[in-house]
Amino acid sequence: MMKCSASKTDCIERPLSLAFEKLGHVVGRYPYVFLLSAVCVAAALGSGFIFFHERKANDIEDQFTPVNGPAKLERAIVLENFPQSEEFSRLRLASEGTYASLIITGLHGENILTEAAFNDIIELDRKVKSMTTGNKTFENLCAKTKGKCMSNAILDIINYNAAEVVSLKVKYPLNNTEFLGTTIGGVEVKPESSELSSAKAIRLFYFLDEKKTEENLHWLDGFLKLLSNSTEQKTVHVSYYTSISRQNELETNSESVISLFSLTYSLAITISIMSCSRLDPVRTKVWVATFGVVSAGMAVLASFGLLLFCGMPFAMTVGTAPFLILGVGVDDMFIMISCWQKTEVHKAVELRLAETYKEAGVSITITTLTDVLAFYIGLMTPFRSVQSFCMYTSTALLFCYIFNITFFGTCLALNGRREKGNRHWLTFMKLPEATGDDGGCCVGGAYDKNTDKEFEMPIDSFFKNYYGPFLTRVWVKALVCLIYAGYLAVSIYGCFQMQEGLDLKHLAADSSYVGSYYDKEDDFFSAFGPNVMLVIKDEDFHYWNPTARESLDLCLEKFQNLPVADSGISPISWLSAYMQYGLSAGLNLDDEIQFKRYLATFLNRSGFSQDVNFINNQIHASRMFVLTVNIRTAIDEKNMLNAFRETAEKCGKLQPSVDLIVYHPAFIYFDQYAVIITNTIQNIVVATCAMLVISLLLIPNPLCSLWVTFAIASVIVGVAGFMALWDVSLDSVSMINLVICIGFSVDFSAHICYAFVSSEKSSANERATDAVTKLGYPIIQGAVSTIAGVVVLSTAKSYLFRTFFKIMFLVILFGAVHGIIFIPVFLTFLGNFSNRHERKKENLPEQSGMIAFTESADPDCC
Repeated sequence: MMKCSASKTDCIERPLSLAFEKLGHVVGRYPYVFLLSAVCVAAALGSGFIFFHERKANDIEDQFTPVNGPAKLERAIVLENFPQSEEFSRLRLASEGTYASLIITGLHGENILTEAAFNDIIELDRKVKSMTTGNKTFENLCAKTKGKCMSNAILDIINYNAAEVVSLKVKYPLNNTEFLGTTIGGVEVKPESSELSSAKAIRLFYFLDEKKTEENLHWLDGFLKLLSNSTEQKTVHVSYYTSISRQNELETNSESVISLFSLTYSLAITISIMSCSRLDPVRTKVWVATFGVVSAGMAVLASFGLLLFCGMPFAMTVGTAPFLILGVGVDDMFIMISCWQKTEVHKAVELRLAETYKEAGVSITITTLTDVLAFYIGLMTPFRSVQSFCMYTSTALLFCYIFNITFFGTCLALNGRREKGNRHWLTFMKLPEATGDDGGCCVGGAYDKNTDKEFEMPIDSFFKNYYGPFLTRVWVKALVCLIYAGYLAVSIYGCFQMQEGLDLKHLAADSSYVGSYYDKEDDFFSAFGPNVMLVIKDEDFHYWNPTARESLDLCLEKFQNLPVADSGISPISWLSAYMQYGLSAGLNLDDEIQFKRYLATFLNRSGFSQDVNFINNQIHASRMFVLTVNIRTAIDEKNMLNAFRETAEKCGKLQPSVDLIVYHPAFIYFDQYAVIITNTIQNIVVATCAMLVISLLLIPNPLCSLWVTFAIASVIVGVAGFMALWDVSLDSVSMINLVICIGFSVDFSAHICYAFVSSEKSSANERATDAVTKLGYPIIQGAVSTIAGVVVLSTAKSYLFRTFFKIMFLVILFGAVHGIIFIPVFLTFLGNFSNRHERKKENLPEQSGMIAFTESADPDCC
């Protein structure tokens, strides 16, 4: 058993390096076996894409709301106690309902309450109601009350006569008992009364019977076609929407990004070839770079196919994964190419590949483990869209790793055989060997006669001779510290500006009619928010007891006094109406027997029959409604949800207690606010701890671990702060990217720290220069290739995909800046010590495995 001494803690790294060395030797000797095996595996698993359409999971509620959100449990209670009635009531819906809607505004924002405008409005209403789909009209499918279709109050008020608008006298928002807050928007009322004087928007709803599912879908599709093909009205502008619009747009959105993948693939191949090309026609790595990108594509094909075979849902968010995988896969390719170029050109191909694997194997293992673990930890989130993305991405990264050490390794070996035969990269014709330091178009195979290795890339000399010495100057260090202080200050400021939650309109494309409708809704109909349902679920609550009623009245008063509640409109309460009914009828409703005897009659006559679950002379549950106001932003939605739930808890502490829950269909989506921050922090903490464990095991140096922690924290704060300043909210999509931060922070920081503390140089400045010389170009290569993998998403017409690009750009940018600017400078402040330097002075033997790892410390360190 291998023991770890006090001075050497490589008992995991060293045997792993030796194992990779043996694997490289085998791959180099039998390249065609590994090549064909990898291709066959990718093809076989890729056939899982036949299940792609079956596995697509784009249901918005299922994918973008917390799996076990409180509102879903509250909805279950509502549905159990108040099943859907034949008599339709929008107020009492447990879901959003099945409907189509129009928002009509003046062409130039003028008053909509004109005869000309209402002529257009009435004509639109007529077209919608007369539209026929599958021999069904609106009249056949509409949701009905008392045998009649639900109508629009404003049209009923003018009796479908546009001329009546001129003399319209309507109180707002409550006209008699009709609430007009969701029907008329952008209103002005007369100063001396609540009478309506002008308005800028009218909203019409067309609710359908939810039981007629298939027929409803056809009608709603017909509605969308009618409005999309409708010519612009003469005096009004029309925005339209249906209950299936958001879902339809989400699915269309996810398909639109597929076309961008081919562009990304071409871009990745181009950048890879450019960064790996040489003028020498033998030493150039054109084919290797190309097949490195192919290897990443095969990883996506195989991993996705496998998970589709296994029945894993394919959410919309997974559409961004191939872009990320392509960038990461190309990073590992650069490592292996760089390590290959440091081997002696005259050695046998299998020996060169063995040395390449020995030096690069541990490095790409570290990056793979950190990235894969970061994504697997993301499976703990309560959002299925995040879970799906993390599962597909982590599995793809594993396959990327496997194909890099099998398929790409064989490509490197076969290219090595071409180089060994001194053959041209394109024609494969044997060329005369170059005699000078540089090859030409007709000769090739030049190498450094002193080291028997390929010539260094010019960029490596730049880092060694210019950048490193420049970075270690005193005034440059001071400037870097000043820049870092500014970066940190702006980042922290940005963190306090962060918004929470996913705006549902962002699930649609920018140019979608859905966005226009939501914008009009925000502009004109945000004065009034949801009518929140208060459900008393206590079967033992004594409604007839005056003391219990006082407690309930106090509870309702607490709700109505909330800043988000409308204090001017009393809660809709069946109990208050029943007590007034009893008072006028001379009934003693303080008596349980009389209370229950007349309750059923009252409920049926008053229209409150859907508000009380009264079965077998027992009230099992009842509900009341409180109107909210001024719910304009995500913060308002969060505050409203928290205020109502906290007030419900307070009501439970009254004597006697009022055990109730609060519910509205929108709460299903508002629940994300309750978990998004805590869950993001949880994921970051757990992932950071996992990264530290991996760092200690494979890069075992306590000082390095300390700087790894610092870099992770710094990059996360930077990304979080700047994403807020870049108009990106903290939601299920950006949560994914903050988890990605951790993996990439380790990629760019842990190994440069280790290269510093392991350097043989005598001074801190020299060690910093040594570290950036080894790692500078590979970090830039990795950063550019990863950004290239996602940059086309910046042109996407979807907020979700652009958000992914924005945060990935920040992650890579800040990670790279920390790796080649901030961390090297900060490390120079540690003083003049070096473990390896001290061991050398003490004449302690140096293990070749550790030396090899030092040279390949970063993901791209070779």
